[in-house]
Amino acid sequence: MPRFRVYYLKESQRQHFRNAPPVPGPLKIKLKDYQEGGEVEAASPYAAWKQMQGTEEGRPIEVGDVLETDTGALYVCRWAGFEEAQWRLPEEPGTVTVAGGQADAAPAK
Repeated sequence: MPRFRVYYLKESQRQHFRNAPPVPGPLKIKLKDYQEGGEVEAASPYAAWKQMQGTEEGRPIEVGDVLETDTGALYVCRWAGFEEAQWRLPEEPGTVTVAGGQADAAPAK
């Protein structure tokens, strides 16, 4: 049976996450916004969610929380279920962030 690592969204970020509009493609999330919450063994992210709802040993999975598989796949809990996610890597020096993503390295002066 698959094992999921649980990451709980920090409370300071929860309201921002709930108000964020949906985005196309996998959601980019920052590890610094999460705290590890142990592991759960379940057949699917939905089974893990259900299992965590009825336990007293752990906290239930809520909107914004993340499940990570043994293979590194991430699933974030959204209002309508689980969606794929990716860890957002720190920006490299010399890159410029633009509205649609990342541009090429900034020209040297």
